Amino acid sequence: MSEEGKTPETGEAQTGVGIVAQYIKDLSFENPGAPALMNQGPQIDLGVDLQARRGDAEHYEVELKLRVSAKQGEKTVFLMELAYAGLFRIVGVPEAMLQSLLLIQAPHMLFPFARRIVADVVRDGGMPPLMIDPIDFAALYQSKLAAGGIQGPTVGTA
Repeated sequence: MSEEGKTPETGEAQTGVGIVAQYIKDLSFENPGAPALMNQGPQIDLGVDLQARRGDAEHYEVELKLRVSAKQGEKTVFLMELAYAGLFRIVGVPEAMLQSLLLIQAPHMLFPFARRIVADVVRDGGMPPLMIDPIDFAALYQSKLAAGGIQGPTVGTA
């Protein structure tokens, strides 16, 4: 029997990233503009936040937070907040690559599922489904890194 994390043929350490679980941590939808403002096109404001936390030696939780605010003039049409997370098992990835993996590749894997949740919740709130444009997590990471908003190799906020 081989040692855990090593290939049986060569004994070399395996590398890999896998999603163990995906889940909604928090979901909120407020619809104060219904029904008066529902047939008008609102101004949409989207906020994105990322957090990564180490669980144990191989597991990390990555949380993608999306905040959508829709306004018609000064009146709020709807407000939606979603915290969608994934538990990732990461083995054999060099420490120097870990931060970018957690704050670029991991949210990239989570985003399509979070996008669908946003579209469904907004639609169920009586509005046309909101299809969020793809997010460039690499550019978001680079801008936060340049601004000094990311600290440590395994925990960060983008």
